[in-house]
Amino acid sequence: MMPHSPLSGKELIYSVFNHKEVDTIPWVPFAGVHAGSLCNYTASEVLLDSEKLLEALLKVNEIYHPDGQPILFDLQVEAEILGCTLQWADKSPPTVISHPLASDITIPTKIPSRDDGRLPIILEAMQMYKALVGEKTALFGLLCGPLTLASHLRGMAFYLDLITNPQYCHQLIEYCTEVAHQIADYYIEAGMDVIAIVDPVVSQVSPKTFQEFLLQPFKSFFAYIRQKKVFSSFFVCGDATKNLEIMTHTYPDSIFVDENINMKTAQDIFQPKGILLGGNIPLTTIMLFGTQQDNMQYVIDLIDNVGSNNLIIATGCDMPYDTPPENVIGVIQATKEPTLIKESLLNYQSTEPNIDIILPDYSNLLKPLIEVFTIDSDVCAACGYMLNAAKEIKAYFKDKIDLIEYKYTNKENIVRGKKLHLKHLPVILINGKVIYSSLIPSKPEFVQEIEKVL
Repeated sequence: MMPHSPLSGKELIYSVFNHKEVDTIPWVPFAGVHAGSLCNYTASEVLLDSEKLLEALLKVNEIYHPDGQPILFDLQVEAEILGCTLQWADKSPPTVISHPLASDITIPTKIPSRDDGRLPIILEAMQMYKALVGEKTALFGLLCGPLTLASHLRGMAFYLDLITNPQYCHQLIEYCTEVAHQIADYYIEAGMDVIAIVDPVVSQVSPKTFQEFLLQPFKSFFAYIRQKKVFSSFFVCGDATKNLEIMTHTYPDSIFVDENINMKTAQDIFQPKGILLGGNIPLTTIMLFGTQQDNMQYVIDLIDNVGSNNLIIATGCDMPYDTPPENVIGVIQATKEPTLIKESLLNYQSTEPNIDIILPDYSNLLKPLIEVFTIDSDVCAACGYMLNAAKEIKAYFKDKIDLIEYKYTNKENIVRGKKLHLKHLPVILINGKVIYSSLIPSKPEFVQEIEKVL
C-alpha cells in the first residue's frame, strides 16, 4: 500500500509552506548517509562521489516517496574548507577532529568558492538531481549554522570565549554567517527549493546567549533567503525548548526539531506566528531499534497530539545508517493514511528490550564518575561538543575521576537511560545525578562541579 495525493510532493510542500490547507501531511526523510545503505555504499562513498550520491538519492526517492528531500546531511562541509581536519567513518558523516582557531583568535577572511572542498561534488549532484526529480520533489539544501561552525573552528575554547571574550564571539559568528550566506547562494543557484540552516549547538546555549549572539545573525540570514524567493528552515537538534520562543523572532518559514522537543509545545509557539513545524521521529529508540508498528504508532500519536495542519512529518535528525527500510515505510503509511493505519493498530502493544542493566553503586564510588549520554557523538554536533567538554575535564583531573559515554545507538544504553529517568539528550551526570542537560558548560564551571564531589 502506498497512498496517493492529487498534488505532487513538491506541490504539497509548497502548499504547506504557503499555509494552505492540504489533504495529506507532507513527509521529508532526512536520509543522509542512510541513503548510501540502500545502495550498499558507505557514508564516505556517497559523500565523496557525486555519481554514487545521485544513485543513493534516486533510491530514496523510489522507495520512500518523499515530498521533500535533502541532498545530503553533513555539517562538516564548510568546516573542512576552512581548515578543520575530518575523521571519516563508514556509517556516519565525518567528524571534526581539529580546530584551526584553537590557539589563534584571529577572524578568518576566506569565503568558500564553488571549487572549494567537496562543494563541486555537492553542486553537481544538486543540479543533476534537480533535473531528474525537481518537478515532483521539493529539494532541501542543508548548510551548517554559524554557532556550530564557530564551534568547529574554535573548538571548546569558544564556550569560554562566550563569557570572557564576547567581542571575539560576535565577530566569529558574523564571519560564519557570511559563509552561510555564500553557501546558500550556491545551493539556490543549483536549484534548491528550501534552504535549511542546521545548527544543533543552538540547543546547548541559554536564551540569554541566543539573544546576545545569535538573534541578529539568524534574522539577517532568513531575511536574505526571503529576498532570494525560496523557502527557509531553521533546524535544531537537542532540547531547544528554552530557545523556541526566541527562535521565532528570527522569522524562518519553518523550524524542524528532534525527539527532545514536545511537538505540541512547539506547535503552540509556532502556529500563531505563521511558522511551519517539522519533525520529530526518534532516531534510535523508534527508527533504528523499533518495529514497523512502533514507527506507525509514533506518527499516529504525533498527529493526534499536534493535528495535521502546519506540520511536516520528518525524521528528528540525520537518519541512522542502519535504519530498517520497513520502519521508514511504516512512517510513510501512517503519515499518508493515518485513519487506516490507526485502525490497524488497535491491538498494538509496545515492546521493551529484555535487557537487565545494573547501575553503579553511585553512593560508594571510589572516585567521581562522569557519564555522558548521547544520541551519537560521532553524528550529532551537540552531543559531540558536550562529550568534548567532559573529555577536557577528564584531561584536567586525570586519574582523579572516571568518564564514560553511553550512545543511544546501543540498546543497552537506551535501557540504562530509562532506568535513570533521563528525559533529554545529550546529558552529563556526575555520580548518577544530572548536572548538565542540553547545555555545554564552560571549563571553569565544570571544574567547580567536580571539585564539589572530590
